[in-house]
Amino acid sequence: MQVTRENKDALNAILNVQIVAEDYKVAVDKILKDYRKNANIPGFRKGLVPMGMIKKQYGRAVLIDEVNKILQDSVGKYIQDEKLDVLGNPLPVAQDNIDWNGEEFNFQFELGFASDFKVDLEKLKGLNDYKVIVDDELVQKQVEEFTSRYGNVVPQEEVAENSNVAGSVLEAGNEEVVNSTVAVADLKGKRNLNKFVGKKVGDIISLKTKSLFEDEAKLANLLGKKVEEIKDIETDVTFTITEVSTIENHEVNQELFDKIYGAGSVDSEDVFRARIKEDAEKVYVGETDRHFLNQVTDKLINETEIELPKEFLAKWLKSVAENPMTDEEATAEFEKSEKGLKYQLIEGKLFADNGLQLTFEDIKSSAAGMIRTQMAQFGQANMEDKEVEDIVMRVLQNQEEYNRISEQVKMEKLSALYKEKVKAKAKELTFDKFVAEISK
Repeated sequence: MQVTRENKDALNAILNVQIVAEDYKVAVDKILKDYRKNANIPGFRKGLVPMGMIKKQYGRAVLIDEVNKILQDSVGKYIQDEKLDVLGNPLPVAQDNIDWNGEEFNFQFELGFASDFKVDLEKLKGLNDYKVIVDDELVQKQVEEFTSRYGNVVPQEEVAENSNVAGSVLEAGNEEVVNSTVAVADLKGKRNLNKFVGKKVGDIISLKTKSLFEDEAKLANLLGKKVEEIKDIETDVTFTITEVSTIENHEVNQELFDKIYGAGSVDSEDVFRARIKEDAEKVYVGETDRHFLNQVTDKLINETEIELPKEFLAKWLKSVAENPMTDEEATAEFEKSEKGLKYQLIEGKLFADNGLQLTFEDIKSSAAGMIRTQMAQFGQANMEDKEVEDIVMRVLQNQEEYNRISEQVKMEKLSALYKEKVKAKAKELTFDKFVAEISK
């Protein structure tokens, strides 16, 4: 067997694979002998079927199977031994005239490569590294959110502006009733508010979905649908009230502290507010780091010069598509995915050039941290290590969760690298100003 490479240009090559009889004959003969031992053919005793008959019936199929195995192994080994950074997978060149009665076979594969490129993080310009300041106003909002979340539900006889109203919802033209809850304070405009205030259990309210809420997610929740299902929806809805209540806010006291952070973790209102500030700063660090990561990613994609073998990649995308594609559709698909392909190459180079690695221990540690944070929100701030590890292993058995967490860890490593190497302008501002600035 012989494998040779013919470079068409810097981005494309042809791999030639020559397979001769000595490469496959021993394996083919052994398989056919095993077939002969076990063949049950009328008129012949088991194990005594003529080899000529076995070859005639099974020979070509066994030969093709063995040649394909050799092809797969030889191409993979060549790429590994030569340390070729190929894009996609090798694509077999179509052959319509293979003579399987011969002893020597020649095959060709197309290979695609990216051009050589460099990534210099220190040369990136015009980036801001934001820090959100957690002021007293933000802390007070979180205190109010906690006192509401852990408050007591108090039934009301009639709807007021602070009420939560449960009811059955029937959309015009739809026979399916959806049970839902409306926070009166979320309604948009005085007209909608007046339709609810003063109403009682059993009353029926007619509503129009247009301009009912500022937030589309709240309308989707009311109708029992996904946000993408209600885009530009304009319909009539009847809402039959089944329950009216309000939340009596929890007092800011030790009982509240213990419910949120666990018994004894916080022992005064000053410590409580300081803890809220600290936790909020961590959350906002995550927000600003994600924005910084996105800024750098866009810069790298737009400013890193990488040439890709477009025709090869379009052909490769066509070969791996779940549904048949035309050449035009494959080219369009490549154009849509070109930036993503470029960033995968940039990402790989950044990891290689900077000695970054993504290990299973990294993924486990990240999952454990997320689980502890989530459980603390439900008052379980002091979980035993064994409990957390058991949950982590169950979570990571789900492939989607494993991929999601590993992707997050990878982004964290890149974010830390960018913080170290990219020269960005430090900028402090409140959260509202941060949101306004990045929305420009």
